[in-house]
Amino acid sequence: MRAALAAGLGLLLALGGGAGSAQATPGSGVTATTLAEWSAGGKDYVLREITVAPGGSTGWHYHDGTLYGWVASGTLTHNAADCSVDGVYDAGELVVEPAGAGNVHLGRNLGSAPVVLEVLYVLPDGAPLGNDAPDPGCGFG
Repeated sequence: MRAALAAGLGLLLALGGGAGSAQATPGSGVTATTLAEWSAGGKDYVLREITVAPGGSTGWHYHDGTLYGWVASGTLTHNAADCSVDGVYDAGELVVEPAGAGNVHLGRNLGSAPVVLEVLYVLPDGAPLGNDAPDPGCGFG
């Protein structure tokens, strides 16, 4: 499946499209490794492998650019700022997170196995990887 991700990255580069900062709101049980980063055409591209431990979450945040993720293992539960579950993504599925402060979200691992994600951040030049957002009052995060 890494080959499929690499092909997708190649397609994104062909269409014209990094460096950033760290994860947003204090999460729990989340680790990340930067695999590659580059800049082109006024955009920063950062490829990271992110692991969310069972019971862990990313914390509430948003991004200044679009994120493209592939679930390598586990199941990711994705919540929107209205507290609704706006996606449940299993191994082999793609996740797309749109840009902007109007797209505050949280990723959680409600399962018993780690969630491993391969994520490509496509950000405006110099933008951080994520921006903190307050808990919208959902009672989890």
